[in-house]
Amino acid sequence: MQSRIRKIQPYFKSLISLLALLILILPDAPALSADSDAMRRITPPRLHKRQLEPIGRIVGKEIQSGRIPGAVVLIGSRQKVLYRRAFGYRSLVPERLPMKADTIFDLASLTKVVATTTAIMQLAEKGKISLDEPAAAYWPEFGAEGKGSITVRQLLTHYSGLRPDLSLNPAWSGYEGALQMIISERPVSTPGTRFLYSDINFEVLGELVRRISGLSLDEYCRKNIFVPLGMKDTLFKPSESLCGRIAPTQDNNGKEGRMSCGGVHDPSAYLMGGVAGHAGLFSSADDLSKFAQMLLNKGTLDGVEILSPFSVDMMTMLQSPLGKEVPRGLGWEIGPPFCSNRDRLQDFGSYGHRGFTGIEIRIDSVTGTYVVILTNRVHPDGKGDAKQIRRRIADLIARSLGPLSPEQILPANRRLMENEAKKIRDQDQKVRVRTGIDVLSEEQFAPLAGLRVGRITRTYLKIKMVYHNA
Repeated sequence: MQSRIRKIQPYFKSLISLLALLILILPDAPALSADSDAMRRITPPRLHKRQLEPIGRIVGKEIQSGRIPGAVVLIGSRQKVLYRRAFGYRSLVPERLPMKADTIFDLASLTKVVATTTAIMQLAEKGKISLDEPAAAYWPEFGAEGKGSITVRQLLTHYSGLRPDLSLNPAWSGYEGALQMIISERPVSTPGTRFLYSDINFEVLGELVRRISGLSLDEYCRKNIFVPLGMKDTLFKPSESLCGRIAPTQDNNGKEGRMSCGGVHDPSAYLMGGVAGHAGLFSSADDLSKFAQMLLNKGTLDGVEILSPFSVDMMTMLQSPLGKEVPRGLGWEIGPPFCSNRDRLQDFGSYGHRGFTGIEIRIDSVTGTYVVILTNRVHPDGKGDAKQIRRRIADLIARSLGPLSPEQILPANRRLMENEAKKIRDQDQKVRVRTGIDVLSEEQFAPLAGLRVGRITRTYLKIKMVYHNA
């Protein structure tokens, strides 16, 4: 009985997510049929270039305050770029160098979603990996120290129970050294019970990509994601020839004398050789714009399909355990759409991720808007802060778009809901949901052995209770 429950549990999660969306949207909505002309005419608001002019003042204030040396901000829609501008400096020491729109940045944790999550979803589409299988099914050694039940989904949603990152003490180095450290890790909480943002989760996922595809993570992503999308500035371990375009971070991992150029800022990724599932990727605003448009267009850009529409929907809807305080998609943070009433909406409609170096991408599937904010806030001394620039730009966009009504939110997510309903229908053909008494009968009431059981029945409005000794 327990095994049957485990098999259908993911589909209950999808069903409840679908019902939660309907509860959010439908109570205030007019009674419109699926093919109603009125419903077709309801479209969310769209941004206009003139509404984004205050961004210059916002970024200028942050630079003047010393919180960031400079920034590149790019905002667009499914079809085009609406705003693209560089501000301030990409380097302050050893010399001041102006920021340019094509500057390449250390993406830090954006590696998790741009590279690793996308790669995992591609492999899942091909049937080479299952999100609800234990990661140890693909990397047997990983199952040591109580990690055997951790699933791929739990790694993607940060509900694996693994701690935030590998310890740097005692000292270790090299990719193989990291793998041995991961094998020796023990969960700090029961898998599936607690959100704990963990770089180890994506270090494991990066290794799964390597084991399943036969290619290193950087080579897999270059071949299957970046080259097909024309993301020419997106890569791990950038060469010295790109130093003239890279925004430096801090000194070279503690070594005095020069700023890091092309060396990843994250200590664990640096020790792993610059290629890891959680950090190490470099990119530009223009390349991230292509990636965001691909997702807004349900996995396809300029006729090139990177992901199926179903995979995009699954990544960007609730996938974390139900009832938990931190909702997560697959890899992605999920939240409400860009709108002035977003504080009153559920966490559904947009998705994004941030990077420690001062990076953020946020994509709104309802209004069809995406925002890329790139700073090297850790330059030169690690004391910068990108929180204000992120918040103030998000507030500007939300005010510009105004409030969203339930009628505007529902059509934008109809495809997702249809996909969920189809998955539930398909699974229903495989798993027949039975009443509790049917299950007990098939098992000859074995779970009740030795218990005193009461049976309540109603006959012609008369209640009678019959006791049985099981």
